[in-house]
Amino acid sequence: MNSSFNVRSASGYEQLMGRWSQKLAPLLIDFAGLADGERIIDVGCGTGSLTFALPQAANVSEIAAIDYSPVFVEEATRRNADPRITIQEADACALPFPDGYFDRALSLLVLHFVPEADKAVAEMRRVVRPGGVVAAAVWDHLGGMPGMRMMVDTVAMLDENGRQLRSRYCFQPMMRPDEMKQSFAGHGLLGVEQTSLLIRMEYQSFDDYWAPIAAGEGPLGKYVAALASAQRAEIDAAVRASYEAGQPDGPRSFAAVAWACRGVVPFA
Repeated sequence: MNSSFNVRSASGYEQLMGRWSQKLAPLLIDFAGLADGERIIDVGCGTGSLTFALPQAANVSEIAAIDYSPVFVEEATRRNADPRITIQEADACALPFPDGYFDRALSLLVLHFVPEADKAVAEMRRVVRPGGVVAAAVWDHLGGMPGMRMMVDTVAMLDENGRQLRSRYCFQPMMRPDEMKQSFAGHGLLGVEQTSLLIRMEYQSFDDYWAPIAAGEGPLGKYVAALASAQRAEIDAAVRASYEAGQPDGPRSFAAVAWACRGVVPFA
């Protein structure tokens, strides 16, 4: 497996996305369900937003957190003080655990960065016991992320590479309506439910919004980092104008919606 998400530093990721995944994690846990004594796998743990929210929601017995990025694994390990939690570098498409080991497999904001996302769903199902739950959430980049669409729509008006970026960004794996639901059902999960999870992304200023992208974090940052200096200045000014929308710089609040699905592993 490879990942389409590029990360330069854990701190940059936190400003770009980690602070928002911390707000989304409790919503996914509520939707997926959780009970005392369970063993959980967090597939694509990042810096630990979901991993560290799990033991706050229930007295679980074990949490295995995996991520493809050594940067994320190092940071999550540094933060961990819970002996029930183990964190390791691993592939979501080849989970290093036996069949039926976990009670639940959860994945927060990861599957859309896995090129073979359907294979990752199959692996999550494999490592969960019969009667256990598989649940995941991905951003709805096309219709549910106005704060990020503001940037990609702006660059798409100015640059052919920006138009290509928008097409890739809006149609990453598992982002189309019912795509994740169909994948869950296709892998034999029962009672598959789909919902939307809503948070708000609150920025204090344009710099608060733009700094991690300007530093090259994530897929949008990767695009910006490749720009020539003159084009970079044009893009910076255009995105700032979109953020400010004719008003003085300052706080802005954007709704952010994720698709979420859950299903139950059948008994043989």
